[in-house]
Amino acid sequence: MTRDLFEYREVAVESLQEGGQVVLRPVNGQAFSSEMRVQCSQRLRDTSAYPLGTSFLVLAKMTDRLGGEPYLYVFHGDPVKVLAPAQLEQFLNDRRRLRI
Repeated sequence: MTRDLFEYREVAVESLQEGGQVVLRPVNGQAFSSEMRVQCSQRLRDTSAYPLGTSFLVLAKMTDRLGGEPYLYVFHGDPVKVLAPAQLEQFLNDRRRLRI
C-alpha cells in the first residue's frame, strides 16, 4: 500500500517537555494549533541528539485514529530538517495562515 503524499504538508514543529516527557508540537503561527499532538519517530525526541526547543521542518498529515482527537502524523522514514531560528522565522512568514 502506498502513501498519498498529497495528504502531507510541511509543518514546523518544536520539541518541548510536558509532564516529564519530550513531545513535539506545531510552532505557533501556522495552520495547526500549537496544542495539537505530533506522532513522530523517537529519534526526534532524543535530547542527546536534539536539545529541547529544537525546531524541525517535517512532512505531516492530520489524522484521527478511530475517531479520537486529531493529531499530526509524521512518517518515520521521511527526511527531517533542523531549522535555525532565522529559517523558522522565514518559514512562518512565508506560510502564515488561519489556525485549524
